[in-house]
Amino acid sequence: MKELNIFFFGFGQVAKEFVKKLISENYKLNISITTRQPSGDINFLGQKVSNFEFSNNKIDKKIFKKLNTFDHILISIPPKDEKDLVLKYFSKEILSQNIKWITYLSATSVYGDHKGEWVDEKSETLPKSKNGIERLAVENGWLKMYEEHKIPLQIFRLSGIYSNKNNVLERIKSGNGSIIRKKNQFFSRIHVEDIANLLFISLNKFKKGEVYNISDDKPASSEHVMKYGAKILNLPEPKEIRLEDIKSEMLKAFYNDSKKVSNKKAKEFFEYKFKFPTYIEGLNYIYKKKLN
Repeated sequence: MKELNIFFFGFGQVAKEFVKKLISENYKLNISITTRQPSGDINFLGQKVSNFEFSNNKIDKKIFKKLNTFDHILISIPPKDEKDLVLKYFSKEILSQNIKWITYLSATSVYGDHKGEWVDEKSETLPKSKNGIERLAVENGWLKMYEEHKIPLQIFRLSGIYSNKNNVLERIKSGNGSIIRKKNQFFSRIHVEDIANLLFISLNKFKKGEVYNISDDKPASSEHVMKYGAKILNLPEPKEIRLEDIKSEMLKAFYNDSKKVSNKKAKEFFEYKFKFPTYIEGLNYIYKKKLN
């Protein structure tokens, strides 16, 4: 049985799916996590997990010492004012120990708007949204640390994540779905299971200092995805709303960007065949799973 000592800065849907994958592969796990909740042990899928409170306002000082017992680190917490809290507070600890694997989860929002054209890891980063600007600033901070100290770092730029719980089918059924029509609008997506699978492969197939787009094979407009979801559910298509009528500034900023994200580098390096190569397979799987 393989053993893994892994520290999670943030414990959202990707981190949880990754742990689920590790359990399914019969790993013996030593896990610690940070959340915004008070410190204390929790149970996750039968695993004892040590939770430490960590936010910009409060840090459990036990984290500094605890980090010394781990050799794998996954960072999924969002930036704060263009800064990464892990880099801000724990750079010294990370550099002083024998870390084997560090993965920072970024986002494809760093590319900004490319007028519906394809982008890959060599494309220019032109973020205008707050999210994209902050993610790029944090990426650069981690890459600088790699360049200066050769830490075992990889960056995963994640496209829009969906899962068996969070997806357009649930939004349509709850009445919260809507169609926003905009010409030449393309987004890329990724099922959380495919992210977890790639993280798992990277434990043993790893190259320092690399950045990978984690996206499926079929960029599409949100209109196409929403209509396909309604078709699966045999429900009327959601109402159409105008872009200018969107109240959320974050959502408006999201629709200002249009690009098709290439996953070629990740597929070739990790030799990975996606479980859900497009939203069609992903949504069909989710629908059938709910029926059973």
